[in-house]
Amino acid sequence: MFKRLFFLLRITITWGLAVSLVVGMYSSLPLIGNFELPAVLFGFGTMGLVIAGAFSHLHRVKLVAGRIDNETLDNRQKRLIEIPLEAGEAFDLVDAAIRELPGVSDVRSARDSLQVRAKVARPQLYGEPPLRRWNPLLWFAPEHNQLQATVLPAGDSGRVTLICEPESPAWRDWFLVDDGINYENAEAISRAITRRIGERRRSEQASATQTATEKELSEARLHLLHAQVEPHFLYNTLASAQLLTRSDPARAEAMLGHLIQYLRRSLPNAEDEMSTLGTELERALAYLEILKIRMGERLNVQTDIPDELRATPLPAMMLQTLVENAIKHGLEPRTGGGTVWLRARRDDAGVAVTVADDGDGFNSKTSGTGIGLKNVRERLRLRYNGAANLSVAANFPRGVAATLTVPASGAASHA
Repeated sequence: MFKRLFFLLRITITWGLAVSLVVGMYSSLPLIGNFELPAVLFGFGTMGLVIAGAFSHLHRVKLVAGRIDNETLDNRQKRLIEIPLEAGEAFDLVDAAIRELPGVSDVRSARDSLQVRAKVARPQLYGEPPLRRWNPLLWFAPEHNQLQATVLPAGDSGRVTLICEPESPAWRDWFLVDDGINYENAEAISRAITRRIGERRRSEQASATQTATEKELSEARLHLLHAQVEPHFLYNTLASAQLLTRSDPARAEAMLGHLIQYLRRSLPNAEDEMSTLGTELERALAYLEILKIRMGERLNVQTDIPDELRATPLPAMMLQTLVENAIKHGLEPRTGGGTVWLRARRDDAGVAVTVADDGDGFNSKTSGTGIGLKNVRERLRLRYNGAANLSVAANFPRGVAATLTVPASGAASHA
């Protein structure tokens, strides 16, 4: 109540002094001395319109802001807004929010200085007033308001200073009211910034959730692949060992020993955990030794992996997938079998592990569905975030060479 009374007294006294000065000067003119009544009527009429306009301003500010105080009654509004984004991103967000403001025009943005200036047309809140030209509060009112936003870098965030004010000198605020328009503009821009930050956070959360879901799906596909492949391999191995116990017990014992070694390296890594190149090589060699007993002279294995590279971190089962592909789609379909090469080299890109064969190559009849290689690429993308890759090319003079390149340090970027 005190704020309202003070505002009414302030604007009434200001206009009263101005009107008294005008009436006094008018009445002092020599030829108009006998026409004091019109001057008095003008003075009372003007003051009546001023008081009515002041009450209208108070009522609208109450509707817009929900309260009446020095901040809401002021024609010039200032906001300090913290944006949890880098200064350049914060500037882009503020610039977009300002451009969406109704009635905005003449937007001038300078990204180097992180400033935005614009004009905003003053709306006709209640249509065209019938006594507009007689309303003293509109005599000097500007047609546009103006705003300025400046972004101040503050580490990893940006601090925005927003100013919304009439396009007129500050001294006119003693005579004019803006009906809460600049308060509305400041609040609208603040809400737009908050909304855009919220949308950005929801987008980031959705992206993180999607990445996590993709990783879970990738793991599920890997587990499903293991569930389909391992029982088949175990069944064939045990069946072969059973037959060998009658004809060649020594080979049967060797096969079971390699199977035990294979299972020892496989069971602890049933989940998508990081292993090492050495561990994965032992698993792959155990698998190949079992196949050598089953395939006999049709399978030859050559290994060239330096000891210093065996500690290289490597996702579990990746090397095994490449070896299985070389056997199933390269050598098993060939009557004469062939050779599988396992090599590892270190270069500037990291550690390159190659599994090559001299089988049928890219043969449509034996190339399979590609699910295994697709699964390997997806796991590399999720775990290393682009720092690792898988390339598959033709081997000379025949066959296929699959090369897995991972960072030498094995520093994975978990999604």
